[in-house]
Amino acid sequence: MPKQAIVYPRLEAVEIVETPIPTPGPKEVVIKVSVAGTNPKDWKFYMWDEWIATGKIPAEVAAQVPHNSSAHNSGDDVAGIVHSVGENVHEFKPGDRVAAMHEPGNENGGFAEYTVAADYLTFHVPHHVSFEEAATIPTAGLTTALALFSDLQFPPPWASQSTRDEWRRVPFLIYGVTTSVGAFAAKLARLSGFQLIIGVAGRAADFANTLVDYVIDYRNGEDAIVEAVEGILKKEGLGRKIPYIFDAVSEEGSLEAGLRLIDPNGSISTMLPPQMFAKDPENFKYPPGVTSINTAAPQVLSTHKDFAYLWLRYFGKVLENERFKGHPHQVVPGGLGGVLTGLRNLRDGKASGFKYIFRIEETDFSKGNVTYKS
Repeated sequence: MPKQAIVYPRLEAVEIVETPIPTPGPKEVVIKVSVAGTNPKDWKFYMWDEWIATGKIPAEVAAQVPHNSSAHNSGDDVAGIVHSVGENVHEFKPGDRVAAMHEPGNENGGFAEYTVAADYLTFHVPHHVSFEEAATIPTAGLTTALALFSDLQFPPPWASQSTRDEWRRVPFLIYGVTTSVGAFAAKLARLSGFQLIIGVAGRAADFANTLVDYVIDYRNGEDAIVEAVEGILKKEGLGRKIPYIFDAVSEEGSLEAGLRLIDPNGSISTMLPPQMFAKDPENFKYPPGVTSINTAAPQVLSTHKDFAYLWLRYFGKVLENERFKGHPHQVVPGGLGGVLTGLRNLRDGKASGFKYIFRIEETDFSKGNVTYKS
């Protein structure tokens, strides 16, 4: 019988258990997983109940975010082969190469031999693109697209040339540019015509330099970051403040740096809510003219389904014509047996400029049900 990995809260253990092949419901696709990707939420899931209980998450935010704080298969990003399709699925058929985002918190997650995804959250993978690369895209790609093209209202890459030319010299700062969402933000902004992108990075500076026009090392401290950005803007003849910021980190001082850098009438998208992750949450406030949005990826499961449908198909198209690439990745050995190691490494900040992925075929299926604790 096929297997899946059950992730326990606080990463105390991962249990590999037998599970039947899922049966797809209407508008669903069952995928035989070749590669599973990772995201921070895959290990942070247990924190939600604590954050809600202590009031760190506002009620309106908690209502938007599906969560499952108990032990479950927390993987969501996958790439593989369509095994079966449910009723009213017309875009996919068994044997198709696809990548998909599994709906967070639901059963049959991505750390498994077989998973289930909604058809609108699934897209075709071109034959020249590896499953390893494709598995880095779904959640991070959609989150980035939401931040840039829904929240910050950037022109999409398919906007007219004249529209994209208007944005060519608009300064755009990405804090955490070598994270998956940060790197995708740089790539998508390029496709939309931006030619003055500033990235804040650390250990993966070489990678950052392939993405943006200027790289600033956050390890030099907040004052140095502000001074460097203001120096770049002065050199370019573009004032002293940034009109658009994408904070892909949203903790450990990045919010405070953004507060000092944002234009009084600018817009900033954060990955985490400042009221939870600012150094002094009670007193952290943006100026009245600043538009601040905490980009909520779960919108693609409710109010932004059409947005997700269109953008995932766009990712398939630009992968096909090689105008876009997935994120660098590192394979964690052992397939499902490596899930605990990979998620613990992710929790401990060992991923810099790459995503951890798991090749399911590397799983040792001879062991039967097994629990990993160390």
